[in-house]
Amino acid sequence: MTDLSGKVAIVTGGGQGVGFGIASALAGAGARVMISGRDEDRLRAAVARIEGASCHVSDVRDPTGLDALVAATLDAFGAIDILVNNAQQVPLGRLADVSDEAFVAGFESGPLATFRLMKRVAPHMGARGGGVIFNLVSSAGVRWDMGGFGAYGAVKQATRVLTRAAASEWGADGIRVLSIAPHALSEAMQAWIEANPSEATAFFRTIPLKRLGDPHDDIGRAVVLLCDPAASYLTGATIPLDGGQANFD
Repeated sequence: MTDLSGKVAIVTGGGQGVGFGIASALAGAGARVMISGRDEDRLRAAVARIEGASCHVSDVRDPTGLDALVAATLDAFGAIDILVNNAQQVPLGRLADVSDEAFVAGFESGPLATFRLMKRVAPHMGARGGGVIFNLVSSAGVRWDMGGFGAYGAVKQATRVLTRAAASEWGADGIRVLSIAPHALSEAMQAWIEANPSEATAFFRTIPLKRLGDPHDDIGRAVVLLCDPAASYLTGATIPLDGGQANFD
């Protein structure tokens, strides 16, 4: 089993769903974890369920909040080895229905926040001899039918490009950067299923394993494995954690 004792992780949007699953799996492997989000009550409830974790209230769209998150992590744990850029406001809907404000919020909370936070942690990782950055993306960017997913797909594809660039530029510093594209039964996914039952049924038929992943067991534990030294030659890639559905070729 992967042992992350002595490692320090930041997980944005770690108070629920996939973020919580990843944070709890990292902690279970021995890492000390800082989770962030906008809802203090939700964060504190999450921390109560993750041994040794801490939390920091921040909005990833606020650059000063990202500065404070990094500073709080260093104050609490003294280092940063793993970053999980998970928080994201999702601009779903057909192009005619997505407002400029929703599209901009998607970019600010997605690729721009990822860009900013990666740059803030990279020097600290480099000083430690390296680290691993995970940027959460989506198969929405490579759907066979983009109707209703254009704005969301554009946001997530921008994040994939940043992943490739960061992997290229920081590899010499021992920093690996990966995109992961999960399907998991999170609160957000459950809400989408309930709002779109027919589309959800058709969607599930396209998953070879015929189920959604568990945020901890299927997504979080996979992230832990990707932190293992045995994966040290893997960087710049998109890892689909989706039961075999997406084709990123």
